[in-house]
Amino acid sequence: MRVGIIGAGQLGQMLGFAGRGMGIACHYIDPSDAPPAADAGEVIHRPFDDPAALDELARTCDVITYEFENVPVEALLGIAGRVPVFPPPEALRTAQDRLTEKRLFDELEIPLPRYRAVDSLDDLHAAVNSIGLPLVLKTRRFGYDGKGQYVVKTKNDIDSAWQKLAGSALLAEEWLDFDYEVSAIGVRAAGGETAMYPLTHNEHAAGILRRSRAPVDAPGLEQKAQACMNRLLARLDYVGVLALELFVVGDRLLANEFAPRVHNSGHWTIEGAETSQFENHLRAITNQPLGPTACRGHAGMVNLIGEIPGAAGNLEITGCWLHDYGKSPREGRKLGHITVVADSARERDERLQLVEAALAEV
Repeated sequence: MRVGIIGAGQLGQMLGFAGRGMGIACHYIDPSDAPPAADAGEVIHRPFDDPAALDELARTCDVITYEFENVPVEALLGIAGRVPVFPPPEALRTAQDRLTEKRLFDELEIPLPRYRAVDSLDDLHAAVNSIGLPLVLKTRRFGYDGKGQYVVKTKNDIDSAWQKLAGSALLAEEWLDFDYEVSAIGVRAAGGETAMYPLTHNEHAAGILRRSRAPVDAPGLEQKAQACMNRLLARLDYVGVLALELFVVGDRLLANEFAPRVHNSGHWTIEGAETSQFENHLRAITNQPLGPTACRGHAGMVNLIGEIPGAAGNLEITGCWLHDYGKSPREGRKLGHITVVADSARERDERLQLVEAALAEV
């Protein structure tokens, strides 16, 4: 079995590593000279929408998938009639536009913060009057890790926000005083079989995910997340892994966005779940039965951002694993992660503290 993957970053790398144990060979398109997934399979070093490269994948692979949201949808549609492409390109199209995404949440009665489309400075003033302050002004497309956003705290910020983001289609969204953030990671096979991993508690700084912990001990929230996930997977006729990011406000869940791919907040599943998100994504898109998604104890993950301290490779902590993506250091860049797994939430949190203390040492 050969799987073609558009994008050869760390997510593609982890898909490739999972595929090795399943008899699946992964092949990639990526313009980078030395992308992380080069360690996991053959890479065609061409742009993501290069017709010749896409044609080669379509001719030589049994199914095509992708590892990030900014893949050109039209490029996928150009080969979808020749080889299965999962997740469906229309799911990707929806996720690429925040307004389309939020309208889908409305259609499916998935609760979310108040929002308004913003196409002019007058629209932004109207959004302030309608939603109130503070609010978040976001680009509708190509935003990730906190990029393409401006928090409008007072009316004095309106002109600055407009000047910074004008020229792009925009969306104004209610600022939430939420308790914490969670992600629901679900998977659906081509035959309609579905499964969901336990909810993951996520902590961000400067818009970038810093640490995750699972499972979340909140059965009521788990049930609500499962209902939202089921509606979303069914409506999109989805195949593969999907991550739904949610805000927790008391006993409510409010949707933020979804990612039609394997997700950073699910990296803990490699060691911490009975079947990793990467294996289950491959199982889903190759029409194999899904693997069990239960936790193996309590898991935590720390992202390594900007640099990997030397101490990361010398941690003598029980139940601890380092994943180095092989990327060159750069401010704000995800270079790797460390996972811990323990028998209890307390032990897990203690191990996370030990990891972070060791990484902080000079």
